[in-house]
Amino acid sequence: MAHFAQLDKNNMVINVIVVDNNELIDDTGIESEQKGIDFCKNLYGKDTEWIQTSYNAKLRINFACIGGHYDKYWDAFIPVKPFSSFKLDYETFTWVPPIPMPEPVDNFIWKWSETNKEWIQVAAPQN
Repeated sequence: MAHFAQLDKNNMVINVIVVDNNELIDDTGIESEQKGIDFCKNLYGKDTEWIQTSYNAKLRINFACIGGHYDKYWDAFIPVKPFSSFKLDYETFTWVPPIPMPEPVDNFIWKWSETNKEWIQVAAPQN
């Protein structure tokens, strides 16, 4: 199965759908992203914008997520920024905190406090 992301006029991801691989096969028997785009436009309207995304991140670095952004320059999907203090890592195209998360501690997890700009240790949920 192939996945396609619908973009708004600002390249924000507003929808992600699954398309059968058969819809991508061109006249020569080769998979074509354009065939998938054409299929999506036939379903959702000719004025819609679509681009292929990869669930296993083999295409465009990250899998597209609703609310995320597609960067045309880098040809990469960028996930939703979790906190305003996080910065984009241009090698992985993921958001990183200003302070690395500490090592795990038994029975505790770490939660980011945007107010204090620090990691807070909280009890791990019990099964």
